[in-house]
Formats: sequence, C-alpha cells, structure tokens
Amino acid sequence: MKHEELIRCIEVIERLRHPTKGCPWDLEQTHQSLLKYLLEESYEYIEATELNDPKLMEEELGDVLLQIILHSTIASESHHFTLDSVAKTLKDKIIRRHPHVFGDQDLPSQLTSDEVLANWKEIKTQEKGPTKYSIDNKCLHAPALESAYKIGVKSTKVNFDWENYYQVMNKVEEEWQEVKEELPPGGKFDKNRVKEEIGDLLFSVAQLARHLEINPEECLRDANKKFIKRFQKVEDTVKAKGKTLEGTAQSELEEIWVKVKKQ
Repeated sequence: MKHEELIRCIEVIERLRHPTKGCPWDLEQTHQSLLKYLLEESYEYIEATELNDPKLMEEELGDVLLQIILHSTIASESHHFTLDSVAKTLKDKIIRRHPHVFGDQDLPSQLTSDEVLANWKEIKTQEKGPTKYSIDNKCLHAPALESAYKIGVKSTKVNFDWENYYQVMNKVEEEWQEVKEELPPGGKFDKNRVKEEIGDLLFSVAQLARHLEINPEECLRDANKKFIKRFQKVEDTVKAKGKTLEGTAQSELEEIWVKVKKQ
C-alpha cells in the first residue's frame, strides 16, 4: 500500500477535529484564524531551505502539510471541498497544463523551459480568460514588498515607469519629505495620514530597488538577518557581563552595538 504514513497522518489530523474527542484548540480554528500559521510555516520552510538543512526542511514541510490538511478537513465539514477533491483539482490542472508530457502529439517532443512556461501561461489564459486590466489584484498574491516589486514590473511593461533610477531617487526623497511633513514637532499627528505616506515611501523604495535590479523582498530579508545576527552578538556580550538586556542602559547597548557592527 502506497503512502501509508500520509493516510495515517490525515487520520490523526481529522481526529483533532472530532466534535467530541478532538482538541479544543483545533476545534476553534477557522480558515481565517489559520491563515497566519500557513504563512508562518511557509516562511519557516523557506528558512530551512536557505540553511540547506534537509532534516529541518522535512519537518517544516510537514508543518505546511498540516495546514493544508486542516483547511481541507474544515472545508469537508461544511461540504465545500475535501482533501481528495483538492488533490483531484491539482492533478487535473497539472495534466491540462503539461500537454507536452501528457499526450498532445502536435507539440514537439522536446521543449525548452521558456517554451514550457509560455505554454503554461497560454493555457492558463484560455482557462481563466484574459485579464481586464494590465495590473490586477494578482500582484497582491505575495508579501507586500514583493507585491510592490511585481506592480513595478507590470508597470514598466506598459510604459508607465521612470526612465532611470535617478528619477526614482528623487521620488523617494519626495515621499520621505511628505512623511516628515505629517510629523510636526509636538508629537501630535494623524496616524492614518502617516500610514499612507509611509506606504508611499516604502512603495517608492521598492521601485528604486527594482531599477537597480535588486529584489526588495530579498534585500529586506537580508537586512533582517543581519540585524538579528548582530543583536544576538550584543546579547551574548551583555550576558557575558552577567547582565540582562532589560537591566542594561540603552547607552551601553548602543555602545556594544557599535563595536559589534565594526567587527
């Protein structure tokens, strides 16, 4: 019997949702409440892949699978769809979009990766129909910074873009100035207005990165990693002195930070 462990896994997770014998926490969950975990587990798998740790990848991919099975189980309780129907939908789509593999004799036996991708996009357009707008909500199907990058890529294809990165730099400075204008001395400000202006600033920074052929999502992710690495060294230094972060003056923490940064 194939996939015996997968079947057992499904049974275990379905038990969590049993009305009387299940887990109280799992029974409280909905599609909406679980979304943050799907994102979190996906990013944990990305980190495991970046670390090139197969054992950790196996574990984190299992956590992603948990979310898929949970969502499917919840949907089956309302008779919306099941894990089996999800698998069938995926299987049918894969076959439909790979005619060069699954039987279209009119296609060349050997296609390049670019030709396969172009064929996939053409079939997808036939299935879903042409999009109404050059830039649509599909660009939002990613983290916000990545979405900003995708919107910029779409914009340049329809000739709605800055000519060079110097012009984008000016736009970034303009947006930063507008943020400062919303933050006058005294500490009173309109939070919604500041939120909007900071959004505009982040969007323009993402476009600057794009013009420099840098992916802003990767750029910020690397910056996050760098900060964590440096901060952990600061914490190690503080602990080596027999102190805690909370019990250390901010000026001393800043001094340690500067030393770590120089290293």
